[in-house]
Amino acid sequence: MPTRLASCSCGRLTATVTGEPVRVSICHCLACQRRTGSVFGQQARFRREDVVVCGASTEFVRIGDEGSCARFHFCPVCGATVFYRFDEMPEAIAIPVGAFADPGFPAPTVSVYETRKRGWVQPPPDAEHIP
Repeated sequence: MPTRLASCSCGRLTATVTGEPVRVSICHCLACQRRTGSVFGQQARFRREDVVVCGASTEFVRIGDEGSCARFHFCPVCGATVFYRFDEMPEAIAIPVGAFADPGFPAPTVSVYETRKRGWVQPPPDAEHIP
C-alpha cells in the first residue's frame, strides 16, 4: 500500500496519505482556474481515514455553482493549498495533485466542467467527460 506526502511550498503544512486515491479528476471551472493560477485544477480524492494532516492551515470557504460548500485549507505562510473538504462528502479529503510533486501520480479518470475548458486542453481520452 503506497504512502504519499503532499506538502505546501514551504513544508509547514503536509498531508500524508496511505493507499490509492478513490478518484483523480481535473476541473475546468473558472473558480479552480483562479484558485490554481492554471487552466484547470487537478485533485485526488482519498478516504478521510487514510489522510493525516500536520501543521497549521487557514481555511477559505467557497460556495459552488450548485450551492455546495468546499473548504480549502492552505498554508498561512506560503499560501499553497494542501487539502480541501466538501460539506456533502464528509468521508473524503481532496488533495491537489501538484502538492504531491510526483510526476508518476495516476492520471485523471474524470474531467468536469468541460464547457469551460480551454480549447487546447486535451484530457485523457479514456476519462469520463462531464460537460
